[in-house]
Amino acid sequence: QVQLVESGGGLVQPGGSLRLSCAASGNRISISAMGWYRQAPAKERELVATIRGGSTNYADSVKGRFTISRDNAKNTVYLQMSSIRPEDTAVYYCNAEVKTIWTMTYSNYWGQGTQVTVSS
Repeated sequence: QVQLVESGGGLVQPGGSLRLSCAASGNRISISAMGWYRQAPAKERELVATIRGGSTNYADSVKGRFTISRDNAKNTVYLQMSSIRPEDTAVYYCNAEVKTIWTMTYSNYWGQGTQVTVSS
């Protein structure tokens, strides 16, 4: 029912910047939290950043370099990536914690992912 669509990935040079976007859509839902995760080849998915209300949480590896923000009116979350390193190369996935108003239940949804490649 809920659809998350990521965009903004691509090829970026070390030290460069990139902004990822994730737009959520669905009927009769309330999004309580959103976040970004990433997965490199042969590695486990890891948390990058989350936002719940005005509170944010970051992985130690991205603190001071990445910034997560949210536009509630557009149901969109962003990840501003700066001082990008080769180790940031991964598929980045958007996640949303969603409450269905009708049933008053919570569920998590994932986007399809967007590739970020850091190379000279």
